[in-house]
Amino acid sequence: MPKPVAERAASNAPKVGFVSLGCAKALVDSERILTRLRAEGYVISPDYDGADVVVVNTCGFLDSAKAESLDAIGEAMAENGRVIVTGCFGVEDRRIRDSFPGVLAVTGPHQYDAVVNAIHAAAPAPHAPFLDLVPRAGLRLTPPHYAYLKISEGCHNRCSFCIIPQLRGDLASRPAADVLAEAEALVEGGAKELLVISQDTSAYGLDLKYTASDWRGSPVKARLTELCDALGSLGAWVRLHYVYPYPHVDELLPLMAEGKILPYLDIPFQHASLSVLKAMRRPANQEKTLETIRRWREAVPDLGLRSTFIVGFPGETEEDFAVLLDWLREAKLTRVGCFKYENVEGAPSRALDGQVPEDVKAERFARLMEVQREVSAAVLAGQVGKTIDVIIDEVDEDGATGRGPWDAPEIDGSVLFEDAGDMEPGDMVRATIIEADDYDLWAEPVAE
Repeated sequence: MPKPVAERAASNAPKVGFVSLGCAKALVDSERILTRLRAEGYVISPDYDGADVVVVNTCGFLDSAKAESLDAIGEAMAENGRVIVTGCFGVEDRRIRDSFPGVLAVTGPHQYDAVVNAIHAAAPAPHAPFLDLVPRAGLRLTPPHYAYLKISEGCHNRCSFCIIPQLRGDLASRPAADVLAEAEALVEGGAKELLVISQDTSAYGLDLKYTASDWRGSPVKARLTELCDALGSLGAWVRLHYVYPYPHVDELLPLMAEGKILPYLDIPFQHASLSVLKAMRRPANQEKTLETIRRWREAVPDLGLRSTFIVGFPGETEEDFAVLLDWLREAKLTRVGCFKYENVEGAPSRALDGQVPEDVKAERFARLMEVQREVSAAVLAGQVGKTIDVIIDEVDEDGATGRGPWDAPEIDGSVLFEDAGDMEPGDMVRATIIEADDYDLWAEPVAE
């Protein structure tokens, strides 16, 4: 069970415990709430006992995530008893209150004012805020050298297995100038890597009709290409997550070739069988997708691609699954994650015929991961002998752990150094790859 976020406490200020669950988008929500609380003079309690109130930011995307959220709420209630619930699972107010009648308040995702108002009621704010205690970049829950940059809320897609639009609403993009101002502040605050996130990053600005806003005296369109071009001028790594393969993604390739953004795309393909993709309400032309991947690699030979897939979707046959395995062998993706389908309440796919037994899902999950292990091993073996930039995440007595352009924090592999030398977390190191396994690389720093 996750422990509350902690920081050094002040003696008389009201203290808030904070537990953050779920995806990076929810993590950004937590950071925004914490930043506002800190500006008002609150501090973050290092434990449940010392907190005047505890906030649990929940996830409600899958049934397993809801169960984890209920466990976290239960722990906070048992350890503290004064609990405010927010986040995606917060839309199921009745279920939460039925399980824990004593919770002080329940709010949905990105309802910052409602959360802060509930905290005010439970633990009144100090009479005077301490704005000087809040850095311009705000409070962050990531290490100092990287930060998530959320460019929009919600989603306009209607995938049959997904309830995100019900939880977070339709697409709501931020003006480009607002995103860029936050990015500037993050870089000034020490971030050397910006991880761009949203539910559908490729759709950024569609709801705004790509309207331009002023940044540094020039207009910048609320459109992914223009936004990435501007972000690339800040001197930090720019990594794109949750990119749907729309045609205008091709416009990003020159920015990768120029080094303005990382040669990395996180694209949720989800499956390869046409019948399964249609049932998922996803784009269903995987032959065209393979051709698109080939074209991207011709333009950017060192492009890294990661994706996620669902096995055991209703109606998925053994033939459908074989198509997916064959597609993975041909696509040669750098990194792959896999989920066993969950029959989430509220998702249209819940009503589909052909629900797949749990033991079949588990067996297909294991087979897919074994095929991708072989693919990943072959792809990473091709990196041996190359020299790349590595950002260092951790240093200890065993050496250093870092990440290359293909490695997002916590979800991808690592670049390992047996001798850390004088490396420190956040350092950018030029290194040569000397060894590879199924998921990780070993490297030696290049002598200056």
